[in-house]
Amino acid sequence: MSEIRKIVHLSFSPETSGKPVVCNIIKLFDLCFNILKAQINPREVGEMILEIHGLEPAVRDGLEYLKEHGVKVTPVAQKVRKDEELCMHCGVCTALCRPRALEIDRKTWKVCFDSEKCVACGLCVKVCPVKAMETQLENGAL
Repeated sequence: MSEIRKIVHLSFSPETSGKPVVCNIIKLFDLCFNILKAQINPREVGEMILEIHGLEPAVRDGLEYLKEHGVKVTPVAQKVRKDEELCMHCGVCTALCRPRALEIDRKTWKVCFDSEKCVACGLCVKVCPVKAMETQLENGAL
């Protein structure tokens, strides 16, 4: 069996936002997770972008467990791409990039993009004045 990594968007209803369902996937399915982005308020709606690591059947079962407990699970099937020719290296995108996938190289003063750190939140796409950052579906289509 192979280990996989999935990034998913979780939506919590008021009934599920205060329950420890995400923590339970560690104990019940032997999974690891990394919270990439979250805004959860008990007894209110909430959202979370979660990166899950584990054996393929365990990841599948863990995601099914979340659904059974009222969490809406949506795969993050997009990625962000930087067009090097369009980029004017203004650095606007770097101010919004929390995972630090976009940073200014202090030697060259150019914006560098590390796609491995990117969580595909799309904030850089929205603020880029020359549209050098773009969102793509996983298969490369827009």
